[in-house]
Amino acid sequence: MTLHQFYNIGILIPAFNPDDKLIYLLDDIHQQTKFNQKIVIVDDGSLNQDIFEQITTKYGQSVVVLHHDSNQGKGQALKTGFQYFLQHYQFINGVATIDADGQHKVSDLRNLEDNFIKHPEALIIGGRTFDEAVPLRSRLGNLVTNQLVKVLTGIRVQDTQTGLRIIPINYVKLLISFPTNHYEFEFDMLLATKKAGIELVEVPIQTVYLDNNATSHFRVIHDSLAIYSRFFKFVFSGVSSFVIDIVIFYVLIHFMMTYTHDFIIWATLISRVISGLCNYVMNKQLVFGTQTRQALWKYSGLFLCQLVASGLLTTIFSYLTALNQATFWISCIKIMVDLGLFLISYQIQKRFVFW
Repeated sequence: MTLHQFYNIGILIPAFNPDDKLIYLLDDIHQQTKFNQKIVIVDDGSLNQDIFEQITTKYGQSVVVLHHDSNQGKGQALKTGFQYFLQHYQFINGVATIDADGQHKVSDLRNLEDNFIKHPEALIIGGRTFDEAVPLRSRLGNLVTNQLVKVLTGIRVQDTQTGLRIIPINYVKLLISFPTNHYEFEFDMLLATKKAGIELVEVPIQTVYLDNNATSHFRVIHDSLAIYSRFFKFVFSGVSSFVIDIVIFYVLIHFMMTYTHDFIIWATLISRVISGLCNYVMNKQLVFGTQTRQALWKYSGLFLCQLVASGLLTTIFSYLTALNQATFWISCIKIMVDLGLFLISYQIQKRFVFW
């Protein structure tokens, strides 16, 4: 029995200015009998339509070609394809995505589908090996992204930028509501798995870079900034709140000219309450986008723990270092304490508060 007798899996190919490699890919797919159905290509505003006309002539109705009037980004192309599958193929179990540039092997797609049989509710991704044969920009980009995914979510994957994936249909329904439309959409797809309760399974695949990845439309600076924007937003939120906290603390200590244990605690309390409110609003609206009341209660609990820890640790280290009579040095100690608490706080907020 073939796979499609058990699972109906659609194949989605986003394409922007593709060349003949797209036709070669379709040829390879059609040579596999279990891949000869439910193929959708989304033309993301390509300038030259010759390739798509050839595909329509050669494959007819066996390949559906959808068109964007203008380039809207890979993420939007994927969402357009997802919506088409949901509207026209209501009984599919998942959607496989594969890039149009010939850098994914159909044999690897078969391996992913075999794993999807074992994990039908999981996001299956193809993980490449990034050795010295891989272009430098791809090695560096993937290394940085891997580390950020690990920091942001605790998820450990070898290849965060792979376009070869099989997405369970329940997750597809959620993905079409994601706000991102470019390459960061695939990054967000990984980040959101834990929140959505989706298992992530990585399957080793071949690493293929044709013509030094010349056909890739990934814009190194622009798309990298978009991918890492969530972490940058959190850093901005944290630094802004951090500055507010320290400035208020310094002003209170400086003008009151008292360095007692009780006043350090009170100065910490006042500065932390004000900066904490600012931090909560920025994280909720700018970083994580969570609107639930439950998040407020969780954040409040974390906030109180941080407040107590900051006040006690600042006081203890000030007395241990005999620097409790100088406004500047007390503020420096508070900076070091709060920096450590900031790093711990991010992990807790991402995993338990705004997840």
